Amino acid sequence: MSKEIDIHLGRRLRRRRRLLGLTQQQLAGACGVRFQQIQKYECAANRMSAARLWQLSEVLEVPVSYFYEGLSAEQRQQIEAGGEAGGTDMMARKETRDLIQAYYQLGERPRRRLLDLAKSLNGDSEI
Repeated sequence: MSKEIDIHLGRRLRRRRRLLGLTQQQLAGACGVRFQQIQKYECAANRMSAARLWQLSEVLEVPVSYFYEGLSAEQRQQIEAGGEAGGTDMMARKETRDLIQAYYQLGERPRRRLLDLAKSLNGDSEI
């Protein structure tokens, strides 16, 4: 989901920049970054921080909300909930980080066995 939002924000950025007749170089200069950074924002290779969105909204003379226009109701709910489907980002949880750290402290054979066990508990041997 977060990648979809990055793509949406990048498209809105490109659209407004082009409507104003600005090049990526000109926009980058106004924001104090290199044009490659604007390219990365527009193609969603890099995420825009809240501060950068604010700065871009000022340079492009639009409210910050401009970047979010056109999102579906479901996408807006997920943003407001703070992350991925269900309102949680699995990789941001401490439990997930602890599990991954413990997993990689095991040797290769115990890791394989643990992975096989997890797959069998899930009922899916093809994960």
